[in-house]
Amino acid sequence: MRWTIQQLLANSATGIEIDSHVDVSELVDRDKELIAIPNAHVTGHVEVENEHAHFHMTVRGTMILPDSNTLAETNVPFDIQVEESFRLDGFEPPEDDETVHAPENGYVDLLPYIKEHILLAIPMRVINREKKEGPAPQSGTDWNVVSSEVKDDLDAKDNVDPRLADLAKFFREED
Repeated sequence: MRWTIQQLLANSATGIEIDSHVDVSELVDRDKELIAIPNAHVTGHVEVENEHAHFHMTVRGTMILPDSNTLAETNVPFDIQVEESFRLDGFEPPEDDETVHAPENGYVDLLPYIKEHILLAIPMRVINREKKEGPAPQSGTDWNVVSSEVKDDLDAKDNVDPRLADLAKFFREED
């Protein structure tokens, strides 16, 4: 996912088609939530105009994350639309414009930007609807995990702590 400025300028009339699999497995070291992430598939095209290269890409793949409730490994697919622009004329882009980047040492390398977009696509909470149990404990001393159906049933009942039962009677007599 790396081109020289000369390659991009030489293909300015026809553009460049992108269809590549990239290794993003090092993201596991950067984000502790990621269990694994196989190669990502990048497709798209490059438009070169007025000394700017505009990359329009789609990044697809699957990341493996822990389920928020059970810690079971869960496959989470991602499909990200990425648009990045680079100045090819040697001038630095304005500091306040975060959408345009400068090539480094005469090369345009998209891999760091693709990795950044993948990291931003990691969901805050993952729910695996298929696995109900995982490595996380489901009960302990004076507690256990209840499903939402059981919780709704418990909430529907008029549960009064026996220690406060007399207080509940007091408020009912006032009405």
